[in-house]
Amino acid sequence: MRVMLLGSPGAGKGTQAQLIVEQYQIPQISTGTMLRAAVAEGSELGQQVQKIMENGELVPDQVIIDLVKKRISQLDCENGFLLDGFPRTLSQAQSLRDANIEIDVVIEIFVSDEEIVKRMSGRRIHPGSGRSYHIDFNPPKISGKDDLSGEDLIQRKDDREETVRTRLAVYHDQTKPLIDYYQGYVPELGKKAPKFVQINGIQEVQEVGKQILTVLEQYTSDV
Repeated sequence: MRVMLLGSPGAGKGTQAQLIVEQYQIPQISTGTMLRAAVAEGSELGQQVQKIMENGELVPDQVIIDLVKKRISQLDCENGFLLDGFPRTLSQAQSLRDANIEIDVVIEIFVSDEEIVKRMSGRRIHPGSGRSYHIDFNPPKISGKDDLSGEDLIQRKDDREETVRTRLAVYHDQTKPLIDYYQGYVPELGKKAPKFVQINGIQEVQEVGKQILTVLEQYTSDV
């Protein structure tokens, strides 16, 4: 089972990715994790990545593809994998295709921008422990205070509304076109095309997970 999750920041991909990994016993492949691992192992590729990152430059698509190819060749990917955070752009998706890395199912978790802003900008964190709250969905007993310590809660910079809207703009500009790209696979590749499904992310977490597993089970029964 080779799965790709798409969706805007805050759509709940991380939670659902963990569900898929546990259900199908496949590794979650994160480009960020792979980059850090490559640097840590000190390989030739890792040294190249380290130099790029130290210079504050973007890691080229081909380097990412090389890392993905190396990762999926490992034994734990024999029964499949879950791509997390890659591809992000059309050029990366095309590079993935050029490298003959096939995907079985592409799932988009769709949540409207306004719902994303509400979800993320309402988060509050207790810096000392990492305990998380939400002003609407999981409010503290006393507004602005941690339930256990009574200390002040903070809003992370990444959760501020202006930051969230900027991230959403980047998503719509770069990543959302991937949805059209993978939908366009179907007439071109026929049965070899990945199955594309959109899931409504504005539901209970358990319901979203249930629908995703139903899609994946349907795919395995059809193969």
